Amino acid sequence: MAQPSTISPATLLKDELDIVIPTIRNLDFLEMWRPFFQPYHLIIVQDGDPSKTIKVPQGFDYELYNRNDINRILGPKSSCISFKDSACRCFGYMVSKKKYIYTIDDDCFVAKDPSGKDINALEQHIKNLLSPSTPFFFNTLYDPYRDGADFVRGYPFSLREGVPTAVSHGLWLNIPDYDAPTQLVKPLERNSRYVDAIMTIPKGTLFPMCGMNLAFNRELIGPAMYFGLMGDGQPIGRYDDMWAGWCTKVICDHLGLGVKTGLPYIWHSKASNPFVNLKKEYKGIYWQEELIPFFQSVTLPKDCTTVQQCYIEISKQVKAKLSKVDDYFNKLADAMVTWIEAWDELNPSGAKSTPK
Repeated sequence: MAQPSTISPATLLKDELDIVIPTIRNLDFLEMWRPFFQPYHLIIVQDGDPSKTIKVPQGFDYELYNRNDINRILGPKSSCISFKDSACRCFGYMVSKKKYIYTIDDDCFVAKDPSGKDINALEQHIKNLLSPSTPFFFNTLYDPYRDGADFVRGYPFSLREGVPTAVSHGLWLNIPDYDAPTQLVKPLERNSRYVDAIMTIPKGTLFPMCGMNLAFNRELIGPAMYFGLMGDGQPIGRYDDMWAGWCTKVICDHLGLGVKTGLPYIWHSKASNPFVNLKKEYKGIYWQEELIPFFQSVTLPKDCTTVQQCYIEISKQVKAKLSKVDDYFNKLADAMVTWIEAWDELNPSGAKSTPK
């Protein structure tokens, strides 16, 4: 039988988790998160003009990196970190020394559950990460490890231990995470549906990963969480988290790790401009029709046993198969290699990217 969650809500993993926030503005939004975030260490990645001062409310333990810091720390390899795009958040993943990461956007507020109680999104993410996933066989009662649930009749006993959970993908009330064409045809649509469910995304199934309410086990999957080349000087934007999600899911499937989606919800407060979004997404909307079949067909050799080895292999296949779509993918493939080199330099105890 699945064991009900017995994790204490009292400041879970206080010394093992960093909260990564990309921003261009003062972080007043942290005030409402204070009851939940204050015990944790924050890594703030300042995008845009590095001469601008970002104000952080008093009482938070944080370190802040701007573009000058990124250039200083990574040197020439800083070219792999996007500029003028929230994709810069992945620099925070690289410099963190903690086992777990939670990343949230600065327009995401505390949501309420149907009873009106504030949702501690971070606590739920941690519970998701600390309980197993079931990617090899779908449980129709969703997450069997939650209180009040279990494996249903017919679920193989040999699979009931599950596998380690690498990613916890949370959702959003109010403003849904829509692409620009959907925003344009549904400008007033708001998500008010609170679905009390968590599920493991099955092996072999890709999903659109949103980076605004996301947690992951950095030790299990960190090097795959590269948010690509987006924003300033690039032909595409708003596909940073998508790219990371596709790469991560392929690698999780290969290494036998799990990805959960569902709870927790945050309140997404602000709709971005659909016309600006369309300009950023325009090429991606076309390209994704070739990118998805590419990722669905990616196979990784058995001798790829680390995340770094898997990621380098994907970069080779990106160069070989996607460069015909656009020369941008040659550049992206090179940046993927640079990212892994930079990750290994800053995290020398981790497994290296070169197969033995």
